[in-house]
Amino acid sequence: MQNFVFENPTRIIFGKGAIARTGGEVKRFGNKALLVYGMSSIRKNGIYDQVMSSLNEAGLSVIDFPGVRSNPVLSHVMKGIETAAAEGVDVILAAGGGSVIDTAKTIAAGVKAEPGDDIWEFFTFKKKIRSALPVVTVLTVSASASEMNPTAVITNEKTAQKYTISSPLIQPRASVLDPTVLFSLTPECSAYSSVDIITHMLEGYFNNREPESPLQDRFVEGIMKTVMESTEAVLTDPRNYNARANIMWSATLAFNGLTSAGMGPVSYPAHMIEHSLSALYDIAHGAGLSITLPAWMSRAAPGNPSKFARLAREVFGVREINDVKAAAEGIGLLKRWFSAIGSPVSLKEAKIPEDEIGRIAENAAATAALWGMKSYSRDVIAEILNLCKL
Repeated sequence: MQNFVFENPTRIIFGKGAIARTGGEVKRFGNKALLVYGMSSIRKNGIYDQVMSSLNEAGLSVIDFPGVRSNPVLSHVMKGIETAAAEGVDVILAAGGGSVIDTAKTIAAGVKAEPGDDIWEFFTFKKKIRSALPVVTVLTVSASASEMNPTAVITNEKTAQKYTISSPLIQPRASVLDPTVLFSLTPECSAYSSVDIITHMLEGYFNNREPESPLQDRFVEGIMKTVMESTEAVLTDPRNYNARANIMWSATLAFNGLTSAGMGPVSYPAHMIEHSLSALYDIAHGAGLSITLPAWMSRAAPGNPSKFARLAREVFGVREINDVKAAAEGIGLLKRWFSAIGSPVSLKEAKIPEDEIGRIAENAAATAALWGMKSYSRDVIAEILNLCKL
């Protein structure tokens, strides 16, 4: 295990009825909140009314800012920054999933940016976030762990680039997690969310600098098995509280720094390639990951067959003693599970033109360069994308 510093300051309020405590949490950081949310789902399922009741009871002033898309875009963030600044809000409240929370985080940083700053330069690492308004979240979709980590992902529509920022200044101060809000998710959203959770962990599991990591490996394997079992349960019974609770907490633990602590630098090649799919074709993030992850694994497994074989044996019960064969069998079983829960596993299934692989690879190569992933040239990425056709 390598040296590391782990600090996670987010306060988690978890369980049935937790949304009633939202107002008290927001009140700790300000009196006027910008309420960031998506299209209309939280109004239809009653979550908006629950949040507003709690905020009103706490005596808070609230400015609505709806309209976040499933792949959040820079232009909407800029409108949010303008609104927050004009209204003089002192706290940003996100009610939604990762897209909403990422938008809220970026707004929080943008409001405190220096006059004349280009917010996109935070994402291209040309400028550093130096201040941000406090962020509180009410989680409605469990996938990204944005409720308990310092990162945000936004798409610049003009350049078709989907990039990331990371700063402790935008990490939520408090997050409210009530598993009952997941009851209303569609089967597709539930499936895509679980793919995202699993991919977050497996990227770190395979792409790290630590050759011996039994504790972290078992942590990942255990959470992964729990997510798979719970996903199958909620696809049968969407109102299975324990299964929803297991998924909600698993999603948070999967990408809040715990699973990769002590593993050294970690890279995210499947995410890097998927960002191009969702930036160019507006595909759901989890749906894109179920395409790119198995393809990346197939290409990477020959370089480290024992680790891929370990996953196959520990998670899928593969008994093959040859590591190369066991690895291939495990990748096939993961891909089949993604398909079984209703997530696409090929470009064709997602209606992404296979003759545009060159364009996708070019876009992804720019992300790889920005993220310092030197081994992922355009040609290497195209090779992985060609495996996404199978």
